[in-house]
Amino acid sequence: MVRLVFVDMDDTFVTPEKVITPENLRILDLAHERGVQFVPCTGRSVRGLPPQLVEHPCVRFAVCSGGALVFDVGTGQVVHRAPIEKDVVRSLYDDVRDQRITFDLTAEDGVLASADRWPLYWEADLDDATRKMVLSQRTRFEGTTDELIERMDQIYRVNVLYVDDAGRRAVWDAVDARPELCRASSIPVNVEITDVRATKGTALLWLCEHLGVAVADTVAFGDSGNDLPMIEVAGDGVAMGNAAPEVKAVADHVAPPCTESGVARYLEPLLG
Repeated sequence: MVRLVFVDMDDTFVTPEKVITPENLRILDLAHERGVQFVPCTGRSVRGLPPQLVEHPCVRFAVCSGGALVFDVGTGQVVHRAPIEKDVVRSLYDDVRDQRITFDLTAEDGVLASADRWPLYWEADLDDATRKMVLSQRTRFEGTTDELIERMDQIYRVNVLYVDDAGRRAVWDAVDARPELCRASSIPVNVEITDVRATKGTALLWLCEHLGVAVADTVAFGDSGNDLPMIEVAGDGVAMGNAAPEVKAVADHVAPPCTESGVARYLEPLLG
């Protein structure tokens, strides 16, 4: 019996144009009728979640920042958090500061990006819709990245956009040298860095325990590398038809692509 549906946002529940299809909106209504909760499970900040989703009565919790934060969307309160130690962030930045990369830092209430790296958003190879979405979630900090690190109380995720392959390799190597960190990607030119305790999979398991829901009663949908942990642990891990090959390889099932309302088309027989 399905009780919780964990759903990635970009290229899973929303299309590449960053819209929710009418069919996916209707499946929210059906889920609510059946007493099933939808849980957005995303690398986005809570501010970046589509209003049609977080305002729907079938959505009570949201997993954000790749699993580092779990929000009660009704109260706006954080119910679970897994920050990165600030000394680790400082050390990581020291290793990659000479690369042509962004180095955005996630707090509970949003993502901050320093002015010294702001122009790189236009150098990274992003399509217009993705660039607009990324920038809409970021607050420009009028200072350097070093100053931003010192200013923040807690850091929950580091998001890097790289302009060239040298930047990608440098960031991957620096993260992999630190066992307290893990990395994932949701688009070809980014690296999402969290504490090793913070993945979409660990967040799924925590929320199931918190709500007293058996993991076997969960379905999780995703398309990219940062979705792998939740696809692997969910009762039913579902890759989108447009998913990366490595996601399809570990999934229990494959749904139609996001452009064909794959989440709704997969769930309707299960909820009907």
